[in-house]
Amino acid sequence: MTEAVLERFLADEAATARLGEDLAMALRAGDAVALQGDLGAGKSTLARALIRALAEDADLEVPSPTFTLVQSYETRIPVHHFDLYRLSSPDELDELGLDDALAQGAALIEWPERAGGRLPESALWIELAEQDEGRVARLSGLTGTFERAARSLAMRDFLASAGWGDASRRHFVGDASARSYEIVSLPGQAPRVLMNSPRLVLGPPVRDGKPYAVIAHTAQSMTAFVAIDKALLAAGVSVPAIHAQDLDQGFLLLEHLGSEGFLSSDGQPIAERYEAAAELLAMMHGKTWLDRMEAAPGVVHEVPPFDRDAMLIEADLLVDWYVPMVTGKPASDGLREGYHKEWNAVLDRLEASEYTLMLRDFHSPNIIWRGERSGHDRLGIVDVQDALIGPAAYDVASLAMDARVSISPEIEQRTVAAYVAARHAAGAFDEAGFAEAYAIMAAQRNSKILGIFVRLEKRDGKPYYLKHLPRIRDYLRRALAHPALAGLRDFYMAHGLLEER
Repeated sequence: MTEAVLERFLADEAATARLGEDLAMALRAGDAVALQGDLGAGKSTLARALIRALAEDADLEVPSPTFTLVQSYETRIPVHHFDLYRLSSPDELDELGLDDALAQGAALIEWPERAGGRLPESALWIELAEQDEGRVARLSGLTGTFERAARSLAMRDFLASAGWGDASRRHFVGDASARSYEIVSLPGQAPRVLMNSPRLVLGPPVRDGKPYAVIAHTAQSMTAFVAIDKALLAAGVSVPAIHAQDLDQGFLLLEHLGSEGFLSSDGQPIAERYEAAAELLAMMHGKTWLDRMEAAPGVVHEVPPFDRDAMLIEADLLVDWYVPMVTGKPASDGLREGYHKEWNAVLDRLEASEYTLMLRDFHSPNIIWRGERSGHDRLGIVDVQDALIGPAAYDVASLAMDARVSISPEIEQRTVAAYVAARHAAGAFDEAGFAEAYAIMAAQRNSKILGIFVRLEKRDGKPYYLKHLPRIRDYLRRALAHPALAGLRDFYMAHGLLEER
């Protein structure tokens, strides 16, 4: 495999510190960063800036590990700073605990040539050398760490093109996808959000020669977010204003809407905020939405439909992942056939339902509370790229049965009632038809989520998602209580899919 190389000129100490910050944004557990250069080349300056960025503490004391050989820091990702200058043999790395350090977090290694080939092949190598009035950093590596570092440097270039090249960067949040977000700050200006959304990597074909993401209509590029964000903003929904965009690379510089959520200080849902969000949905569902939205001149995003194939492949996640976990074996052909039969019968009932722009993940992690404002402007909406044209009831179910928050039946009812009242106040509204569609969409969504949370544990090594399963089963039981879903409920019960475990 050919080694990739990237060079950056660092005009001064501030530029070296920014490089350290950029590297910190790219670092993950298991990464090794090898720092090469003569004495005084800037290795410790770079390492110090990286560690402080991970710690989110610009004043953190970061002593040189020249005499201790290794210093460890409990930062966002545990980081271990090695100085191998006084190492007499590569075998001493075992005593220093390099392997353990990489298992726990990341390692910064000065004088890596003394490791005698003991560093992982995936290590990112950075050579610092004097050049003109500053220094040059030469980054090299194979895959993984180097690719993430190169993308982080491209994000810095994007910020520079937007006039924010000197901004400080701090990790904000990531999600279950490859997207990530940072808070970027400049003195005297309101902080902004830097969104990093690489193009979706499609998986293998799973049905009819198509990958899962194609069938489920998952957004594949930044274009979807930009187009939908602009359409929502024009319709009076408080989504982030876009200050700069690079659709090809997948970078956005966004308005920072805030960070207050829907929970009280003791972690309990605040009913009034859920009701306000339901009223916002009612306003949105009273509008007419086009299925072609412009992201940039000549760049149009076609909003996909939430069609039967998408609904079924999502519901199939329960069979693919949840059933094997609770039964200890793959789902049988008979179970799959029965499952599809019942779901197709239920989905037939959606044909007369109201369809509209459906944001798909309209729940508390994606809604910012701005109590100092009034009306719908109190609600800032983010993460809109996966919107579809689908049943209006879906987003109400997503909100009222919040996947990561235990919503009591009382708060669920208040949330739904607020939506229904707002729809009635705006004009004619089929409440009975909505109630049936709400139950169907709640059952579909929570079946999908049971599968997703198990998949995140089994495939992606994220066991903490399993703690949500009892809540999702409770939501599923509530949804299946609707008379229109009696056959589906009986099927779930017959196969033990609603039992607590």
